[in-house]
Amino acid sequence: MALHIVFVEPVMPENTGNIIRTCAATNTKFHLVKPLGFEFNTSKLKRAGLDYWEHADIEIHESLHDFMQSVDSDARLFLATTKGKYRYDEPEYRDGDIFVFGKETEGLPKGLIHLLYDNTIRIPMSEVTRARSFNLSNSANIILFEALRQLNFPDLK
Repeated sequence: MALHIVFVEPVMPENTGNIIRTCAATNTKFHLVKPLGFEFNTSKLKRAGLDYWEHADIEIHESLHDFMQSVDSDARLFLATTKGKYRYDEPEYRDGDIFVFGKETEGLPKGLIHLLYDNTIRIPMSEVTRARSFNLSNSANIILFEALRQLNFPDLK
């Protein structure tokens, strides 16, 4: 098994390219959920992913519904949202866990967050900050590396 990162309807190709590079380097499966806010073959996306494309395990889903239908019933989904119930380092992660991130401009659908609220996680940040959230690919890296740390960095050296 492996950990999974899911970007739902991302709009910035650089974020997607960056996380593809991370996923390739960490043996993490990457899922892209359409519609995308860019062409999959844009030069910005390729430049950010560099030569990691051939090493990445990428699956593209036509919609959030299609992605949810593809998830095994015993899989654990964690939704990353600024309004998450738990700090990202509180859950005890397991091999096969799936981390779902929303689009840069809107986050995840509110209905999905409400439905799976007990599985929402957040990265703490100052209440006085003017930032709405951290950068998407940075957030995915922060959460992914906490899960990898808890799992003792499987197959990584």
